[in-house]
Amino acid sequence: MTQGKMLPCAAALIAFAAFTTAGAAEPGGSDPAGSSEQPIQSGQASWYGPGFHGRRTANGEIFNTNNLTAAHRSLPFGTLVKVTHRSTGRSAIVRINDRGPYAHGRIIDLSRASAEAIGLSGVGSVSLARL
Repeated sequence: MTQGKMLPCAAALIAFAAFTTAGAAEPGGSDPAGSSEQPIQSGQASWYGPGFHGRRTANGEIFNTNNLTAAHRSLPFGTLVKVTHRSTGRSAIVRINDRGPYAHGRIIDLSRASAEAIGLSGVGSVSLARL
């Protein structure tokens, strides 16, 4: 297996591990993963997937709506971002692998799996923290 093919798998494992510990903060508010979150943005999020599944993303990989990924206008590809749905309080760690959203007023487009992980159906208010 080439090194380029291993990166998405490794990033998916990191994202999954971070997602499974989300909300499991230790007493005193410390982050169990030891990462420092940097709040960067709040606004509207949406999800995309059915028409894009199997097509190339802006970074060249094949889009899989079942992965915890997202599209952002300016964050570097590969950036891990904690997305928190303000209504549900649920969060997930997603990896930026595409550009967008192109709908006015939205700050991030989530894959279907990412949207489901935070309880988002349609459009909702989220906050983003860079990890």
